[in-house]
Amino acid sequence: MLSPRPPASHILAYAQTLDGGGVEKALLRLVRSWSEVGRRVTLVLGDVTGPLSRDLPTGIETRILGRHSMLGMGAIAALTEEIAPDILFCPGNHYSALAAWTKMRLGHRCPPIVAKISNALVRRDHGAAFAAAYRTWLRWHPHFVDELVAMSPAMADEARIEMGARPEMLHVIPNPPLRPVLGASIPALPNGRFLLGVGRLAPQKRWDRLIDAFGQVAQRDLALVIIGEGGERAALEAQVARLGVEGRVLLPGHVADPTPILARAAALALVSDFEGVPGVLREALAVGTPVVTTDSSVAVREIVTHPSLGSIVPPGDGVALVAALDDWLVPGRARPTPVPQPGENAAAAYLDLFDRVVLDRRVKLAA
Repeated sequence: MLSPRPPASHILAYAQTLDGGGVEKALLRLVRSWSEVGRRVTLVLGDVTGPLSRDLPTGIETRILGRHSMLGMGAIAALTEEIAPDILFCPGNHYSALAAWTKMRLGHRCPPIVAKISNALVRRDHGAAFAAAYRTWLRWHPHFVDELVAMSPAMADEARIEMGARPEMLHVIPNPPLRPVLGASIPALPNGRFLLGVGRLAPQKRWDRLIDAFGQVAQRDLALVIIGEGGERAALEAQVARLGVEGRVLLPGHVADPTPILARAAALALVSDFEGVPGVLREALAVGTPVVTTDSSVAVREIVTHPSLGSIVPPGDGVALVAALDDWLVPGRARPTPVPQPGENAAAAYLDLFDRVVLDRRVKLAA
């Protein structure tokens, strides 16, 4: 007997590049899982030449529009009308303008839109005028999005306040955890102890602050390794040379599976100005590695729930950052008990939500 066709049997999702961001990493994990259970997935990409291209799942339909094509807002709307998916999944804040334009272009022909909140909605890097404009934009989201997914309860609360989202349209689904990557290469690492940073070499991550702080820590016999790639590489390499720490600071590039390196690190440092729910904090704590992190998101205190797990410092407070690093980098410092990651059933939770949204739409249309 054939199984009935699920309501959301065809999912359309999209991303600009595969350059290595957390939003795109989580998206690839989700679409792989959706495809593995028999859903048809169409993934629209602006470019596939980034380091995450090796993680692109087989068995899904991929449409490549060119790196700059997605800046033309009509591309997603036109494709949505052409292939008529059951659901449109917007994987993060950065991409919601495309969802809004698609809704405006297609009107009642637009499939239901489910959007994930991937980053902080209150940003310390925004000036007063831009912050006001951004909040106005956020409060438009309930007008074009059918359902919103937050990655943690605190992020859901932030969405309710900043977006004016109704409680019934908010859902909490953690990102799926990182799967082991068979055969993933590990770059050459220091023989001794090292402090680790993991993330794109992007302005948001403020690796310049970590490099400055590293030059001031009391322990001089350890190295700093920052895993990731991005546009700030040249500036960071120049900073390392200027500070005279070339032999102690390593920038080995993107790593497909950082878990073995996280397990070896003396501590993980995340010094961003803003974040969503920083998956790398959970990945570090899952292998018993302490974390030093800025208070870059409402979700940080949901992850670092006890002083035995790590330290939280204000963004931009260099003195507090150095003090926290000195505390955790003392040789022989007790490491945290590993903390299991949430999100094992994330892909299934999304599918349940997608099916429910599509069924609700059909009921309304039939009424």
